[in-house]
Order: sequence, then C-alpha cells, then structure tokens
Amino acid sequence: MSGLTIADRLAARNPKKAFERARELLKTGASDRALRLFVVAAEAGMVEAMHEVALRYLQGDGVHRNPVEAGRWFSRAAVQGHLPSQCQLASLHLFGLRGDALNNSLFAQPETPAPDYEAASLWAREAAMAGSADAQAMLAYILTSGPEPMRNEAEAEDWYTKAAAAGSPQAKLGLGLIRLRRADDGETTVAAIDLIREAADGGLPTAHYYLGIVYERAIGVLPDSARAVGHYKIAAQAGVRNAMAKYGLMLLEGTGIKADPVEGESWLRRAGLAGDWEASALVADLYARGGALPPNYAEAAIWFRRAAEAGHHGAARALGMLYLTGAGVARDPDEAAVWLKRAAEAGDAVAQADLATMLLTGQTDPKLTQPPPVHEWFEQAAEAGDLIGAYNYGVCLAEGVGVPRNDERAAFWLRRAAEGVVNAQYWYGRMLLEGRGMPADPAAALIWLQKAADANMVDALVTLAEMKINGRGCPRDHYGAAGLFERAAKAGHSGAMFALGALYGGGHDVPMDRTAAMSWFHAAAELGHPHAALMLGRYLRKGLAGPADPAAAARWLKQAKKLGMAEADGELEALGLTEPAAPAAPDNTHPFRAAGD
Repeated sequence: MSGLTIADRLAARNPKKAFERARELLKTGASDRALRLFVVAAEAGMVEAMHEVALRYLQGDGVHRNPVEAGRWFSRAAVQGHLPSQCQLASLHLFGLRGDALNNSLFAQPETPAPDYEAASLWAREAAMAGSADAQAMLAYILTSGPEPMRNEAEAEDWYTKAAAAGSPQAKLGLGLIRLRRADDGETTVAAIDLIREAADGGLPTAHYYLGIVYERAIGVLPDSARAVGHYKIAAQAGVRNAMAKYGLMLLEGTGIKADPVEGESWLRRAGLAGDWEASALVADLYARGGALPPNYAEAAIWFRRAAEAGHHGAARALGMLYLTGAGVARDPDEAAVWLKRAAEAGDAVAQADLATMLLTGQTDPKLTQPPPVHEWFEQAAEAGDLIGAYNYGVCLAEGVGVPRNDERAAFWLRRAAEGVVNAQYWYGRMLLEGRGMPADPAAALIWLQKAADANMVDALVTLAEMKINGRGCPRDHYGAAGLFERAAKAGHSGAMFALGALYGGGHDVPMDRTAAMSWFHAAAELGHPHAALMLGRYLRKGLAGPADPAAAARWLKQAKKLGMAEADGELEALGLTEPAAPAAPDNTHPFRAAGD
C-alpha cells in the first residue's frame, strides 16, 4: 500500500479504524489516501464505507470521476438497505446512468443522456418506503415526469405530501405545482403558491423560477414584473437554465428592471451555453438584427447554428438565409439548402417556400444537393385545406418544380387558393390571360388581376396596366394604365418606371411630356433596366428633353450594352464609340410564398 503512512497502514488492519482514519484524512484534504482506506472498510462489508467510496467516484475526489463505478458502490450499499445510497443510486439513474451499466465490464459507458426511469423508480421506492423524504420526493417526481406508462399523479401527490410534511423543499415545490395546475378558485391557487414560496424560502432555486412565472403572468397575484425579475435573478445565479433566459430577456427589454442589453445578452448567452436553444436563437437574433447591440452576422451564425443543431427550426431557417446571402459566412447555396431543409421538414412554411424558390431558380448544384420534396409538403398542406399550401403547390405544378408541369391541375389549385391568397389571384389571372390549363379568358383574368391589384400587388398592377394599354379584356385606357404603372413604380418596379417613360414619350393617349419621360427612364435605368438605359442614353444623345449630353449618353448607352441591348450599337457608333455585348441580368423573382408574406 505505497503512498500510505505508517498510521494509515496500522488503521488499515481494522475496517472500523480504517473508516475512522479515512474520515480524518478527508478533513485534511488527503482524499487519495482516504479513498484507499474507505475501500479497505468497504471490502470488509461496511455499508457506510461503500457509500463514501461511491461519493469519491461520483465527485472525482481523490480519483478520476466515474459515475458508473460510483453506481456500483452505491448499489452494493443499497442492497443492504442503506438509505442514502438508495437515494443516490436512484438519482444517478434518473440523470442518465443505465441500470445495465452496473456490470463488471471495464468498457461500460460512464454516462448516457437518457434517464433510466425504471431503475430510478425501483431504488427511490425502496428508500421512500423506508421513510426517506428525499426519496419520496424523487419517486413523486418520477410519477409525474417519467414515461407516460409510469405516471400516476394521485400516488405522486401522496408521496409529495409525506415528504413535504418532513420539510423537503423539493416536495413542497412538486406538491405546489400539482395543486396549482388543478386549482379552480382563488383559495386553492393561493394555497398552491404558498407551497412554492415555502420551497423557495427553503433555498430551492427552481422554486424561485416558478415564483418568477407566478408574478410575471399574474397567477393568483397581481402582476409584478419587479418581483418576477427578483426571483428569476436568484434562480439564474444558482444556475437554473430557464431562469437565465428569462432574466436575460427582461434585462434586454427593460421589463421590471432598468434595461441593460449587454448584461441581458450575457445571461441569454449563459442559458444558450447551458443548452437552452431558444436562448441561443435569441442571442443570434440580437446580433442579426442589431439595435441595442451592434450587428455581427458572424456571431449570429454561430448562435443560429447552435440552436439549429438542437432542433430549433426558426434558427435553421435563419442560418440557411445567412448562407444564401453570404452574411457572416461564405455564401453557399448548397449549405443554405441543408439548413432550410431541416426547417422545412419540421413544418416551417417559410423555409419550404424559400427552398422551392431555390429549386425553381436553379441556385443549388444537383451533384451536391438532392432536391427536397417541396411539392409533397405543399400538396399535403393543400389537401388539408391550407390556402398558402394550395398556392405553392399550384406554382409547383405550373412551373414543374419536383413534378411534371400540369397546367390543368395548377389552375385548379391556384383557383382554390385565389379565394384568400393575393399571389394566387395574380397567378390564376395570368393563367386565364394566357390560356394555360383552360381556354384564354381575358375578361375573367381582368377580374382576378384587379383583386390582386387592389391589394397593391406590384406584378398585378403592371399586368393590369398592360391589359389596359392593349385593350385586352377591357377597353383601351392609357390614363388608367398610367395610374397603375405609377403605383407600381412608387413600389420600386423598374419595368413600371420604364413603361411610364414610354407612355410620356409620345404616341399614346396621354399628353407627351419628354421631361417626365426622361425622368422615369433615369429612375428605371438606375435600377438596372436595360431598355431604360438605352432610352435614357438616346434622350441624352439627341437632347430630347433638354441640352444634349454626349458624355452622360455614352455612359448610359455603355450600361445598356452591358445589359444585353444590341440596339445600343447604333447609338454608340453615332457617338464614335463601340462596346462588346454581354448577357442580360438574371431574373431573381421569388414566386413562392409562406404564411405572413
């Protein structure tokens, strides 16, 4: 027994003396020597020594922490009726130690995340029946929070009542929560809250968390945010994860306490690190939005990932959008699709719509990203009566996203969705206008497009204006068209701006106004409209709305050429300039929609 003193060796000859010597050594901090003497006494059959050996392994005191080895020693003492060991063993099983790990295998997993309720219940019941208040409270907890087949609230209340009478704060909290859930009048509500308050007075941090909820939500009391914050703070400082999140949020918002965004973020961060994925998502959102704290997309991406990996579908969608836009991370549409798919599979309608748009616009690499079954998600929602789902499924059918194009079925679902979805009114109107899936009917199309235009849908305003220009489904009305184009232009539609320039440029029913025309061409050209850039350059070259400006004309004509306008060649030649052609800019429209769009 190297490492032991002569006094230690002499004590080791007698189990009782070894036990007493070990307890003395613990007081001096000689935990490794104490453990060896506890083992001597334990091997001789002393249950108190077995319990001490188990505690050393559980706490990592004098030896590497090993919950499985601790469980073995607690088990040896528990089978001999040692109540503290029975309680500790039940607790270990409750917090992840599997009963089948207490074997002789040297390679057993030291910890597992899933509780072993059956093993915990067995030992908690043994100790509870022997009179242990801690075990009674633990057994009651298992009977209320364990797997459904094991639950028995009536029996749990009996055990909580016995343990509460013995002064157990945990039992008072559990009993108070049971009675609060079924309280149906003020008297029973107050009595239940009094039990929770007694648990808090007994030093139980979790009870303070529940008192915070009581005062925040005004359950049986007047609302009192300041008292709620006080209780959340006590619980948070004691490490209660949910309380950290609550306290952080109230600091952030200044509810019941002076606002302190930095301190609030700190507590939300702690809650997130402790495993609260809602708190992680809140931290991420703080950095993504900016405001009280400066925006930091890289930091936001880290916290969104933490929440997303824990199953938070809103965070998965947000992380996907960061990858799609390249904010805080390298732009990667295929990685964006991975996270959007996670959110979409969890039922996030916005993520489903975003994924569908990515597929439609070909933003992912088919070699890297297997197309998700967005059409199936939308079809299920449509069949269940969801109008947004019906609209999105109609778009899939109309554009061949995930399914062969089928105009007739597309028209069917878009017509159904048009009863309540503005985008569907537009799409159905367009299909009627073009005769897709049904005979062309411009007059009927006008009705649906007007509905969408009345809701200020920009594309509907433009299409309706074009119908009025050409007299399709209605008499020609250039004045009415100009009004619609102007509404769309004010919403930033470059095509509508160009159309207004063309209308005021002459040859239409509205009076010619080349100054107004050039102004609208300029506005559209600034937004990258190729035809507008060409017309602006032409106006500036010829001086159609003021003095000619060859330098400015050349600049806009070059821009038109870069945007694919071959007609700019002649204009540039007139200025003595030439420019190489380039492809037109891509269409980045987003046809799919989710609830709330």
